[in-house]
Amino acid sequence: MNKITLYPDKKLHPLGDLYGIFFEDINHAADGGLYAEMVQNRSFEFDTIDNRRYNPLTAWETLGCEVRVENAYPLNRNNTHYLVIEVNDYECGVENHGFNDGMHIKKGERYKFSFYARRNTGFSKDVNIRLVSKETGPVACETIKITSCDWEKYQCVLTAEESGVCYLVITTSGKSLVYLDDVSLFPENTYKNRENGLRRDIATLLAELKPKFMRFPGGCLVHDGNLDPHARNSLYRWKNTIGDVSERPTRRSNWGYNQTLGLGYYEYFLFCEDIGAKPLPVLPAAYNPHHHDAVPFDELKPWIDDALDLIEFANGTTETKWGKIRAELGHSEPFNLEYLAIGNEEVGDDFFERYPYFHKAIKEKYPEIKLIGSSGPFPCGGEFEKGWKCARENKSEMVDEHYYVSPEWMIANNKRYFEYKKDDPKVFLGEYASWGNTFYNALCEASYMTAMETSGNVALACYAPLLCNADYVNWKPDLIWFNGESAYGTPNYYVQKLFMNNQGDSAIEHSVVSEKNSVALSDENITGEIFFKTVDTEAQFYDIKINGKTVNEKGFTLKREGSQMKKLEEVGILGDFELECKAKELDGKRGFIICFGVKGYGNLYHWEFGGWQNQDSAVCSTVNYRESVLAHELRSVEKDREYTLKVVVRKNVILCYIDNELVHEAVVKPAVVEPVYTASSVNEDGSVVLKVVNLQDTEYNAEIETNMNIQRVAGEVITGDLNAENSFENPKNIVPCNIAFEYEGSVIKHSFPSHSVTVIVING
Repeated sequence: MNKITLYPDKKLHPLGDLYGIFFEDINHAADGGLYAEMVQNRSFEFDTIDNRRYNPLTAWETLGCEVRVENAYPLNRNNTHYLVIEVNDYECGVENHGFNDGMHIKKGERYKFSFYARRNTGFSKDVNIRLVSKETGPVACETIKITSCDWEKYQCVLTAEESGVCYLVITTSGKSLVYLDDVSLFPENTYKNRENGLRRDIATLLAELKPKFMRFPGGCLVHDGNLDPHARNSLYRWKNTIGDVSERPTRRSNWGYNQTLGLGYYEYFLFCEDIGAKPLPVLPAAYNPHHHDAVPFDELKPWIDDALDLIEFANGTTETKWGKIRAELGHSEPFNLEYLAIGNEEVGDDFFERYPYFHKAIKEKYPEIKLIGSSGPFPCGGEFEKGWKCARENKSEMVDEHYYVSPEWMIANNKRYFEYKKDDPKVFLGEYASWGNTFYNALCEASYMTAMETSGNVALACYAPLLCNADYVNWKPDLIWFNGESAYGTPNYYVQKLFMNNQGDSAIEHSVVSEKNSVALSDENITGEIFFKTVDTEAQFYDIKINGKTVNEKGFTLKREGSQMKKLEEVGILGDFELECKAKELDGKRGFIICFGVKGYGNLYHWEFGGWQNQDSAVCSTVNYRESVLAHELRSVEKDREYTLKVVVRKNVILCYIDNELVHEAVVKPAVVEPVYTASSVNEDGSVVLKVVNLQDTEYNAEIETNMNIQRVAGEVITGDLNAENSFENPKNIVPCNIAFEYEGSVIKHSFPSHSVTVIVING
């Protein structure tokens, strides 16, 4: 019999704020998503800077009249464009199509409409505001009279008489000119009924996770852009996101669209408060790592002041400058900020040289704030090590680790955090996921999370990305998918929810004795074929040698068009080997890729020198088309320069050399599925939580013993087909269900299904 023994009186470490969420405006997660504004391009500020397909009338359509966008007499200095309608004698105007397929209107619901408007002298006609169904016609109608030649705000409430997918239609008549700006439509039924609020269904899904914290606003969103705070494509600056919505500057998002910044820092803080999550803001560190653009050291003060002012905005009394501003916005009490991250995935010496200036200034004024440094976007490599070195030297409380990997990587690296030193800064796993939204992905993530809980070296963790609009996909997988009408949680969401809702206050000792054996998913040694590859790059490979013997001296050239591959036909399948070649980049955007251990296109290892934007060198494994980074350095390929490249494979060790310099040493850990994965914790009320993940194909029959006199046992299980996903058509395909337990005295007997995640709560 398999046996799990729990020791509730032997606490290991507090679990604190372990599980949270990470919000980034990626996949139109804010505008058109969580932010409940229904009008797209409400201020006519869309521009080709945001997206080359955009123009000031994106999402708008003219109805029987001439319109134009001007900026001679703007609403304010941040909102410079407005719409001019040349009104005819007959009814005419414009309509807004909203996001996705239109505005999903529900019968009986109330919608708050507003706009800023002005008119020419003598114009006295009513302006008709309607929600018009594409199928049945008008479902809500109101009128507004524009009374001034100066900009003024006008409002009304539209009550829907029918449900439908609608457009917002604004029309009038009488020959004149009418000027419109900041055209807005919000459901009155926002989350917690807040003004300028959030879409209720998405916000509710987030609230039901019961996260301990929320990281925001990004992500690469934070550090991509111009260093000028007033530039249209500036780095994300929090002070631009508070105050009157109509006065917030519009911004280019690095994800290829426009940000209104209607969902800004004040709204983020309010939402954290509404769902009981501690706020965890991420601020830029005066550096854009994508373009190596850094603020000079003698100009860092405004950036550091931004960080200090943010803390004052969140925590200061109403007697302070920024505390007073917070109170004027409607929140006199502080938000009780505890955590602050400086930088997101930053790599490069420019960041590590600037971080100490922020750290020192913040700690001198606010020593209680827990500061989080960056270690880059990968789980290993030179920049990763620099991030940890920087954190140790500055005594940061945490280091932000990010990675997206194959499910098999999570199995192979299950004990990763047991290898970390207890006296080091703790880990903030700020972005992580396996590639996919199947139940198999969620199951492997659950097995990984049990070890995170038990290790004691992970302080905070949040799956990423959080939200995805199905019509604007920048990145997947994602925790929650939505469209204009509905939202659903993925299997990954329900695993996260199960763990978050049953976190426990302190991890406790437990032991597992299994009769079952572990199951290996991969070979211990690397074997396979060899290919050469380029992506949007023309490159030569020649003087190719295997184990010191020339196999192709003349070599070949791979053209620039798209992705090009060539198999090294001369050698077939190899185990341990040493590959050496000359390589030269002739034209293009990247460098060289050598694939080895190839067992079909979706299962291989590769080394790319001159990778993303020709900025890095990385060794990666691909399992079932899902990639994981095994080693990483910042390296760029110089055009027309001859390089000597060498790859050495010894069983499960990969060595990569550039001009005889060792640049990578990667050890491939085999993916071995353990008989069962477990984590245990105790709550302050004495109840004990046991999490059990069974990744194997057979059930796990176990006896669970504790020193408690058990009075009640409750639990939930998630199980199903490994390839199963949730969808708009079947949103509850994979969800937890309640289960009953057989127990007597201090012993529980239970059979854990194959491919399952089970949480048991035991009360004595």
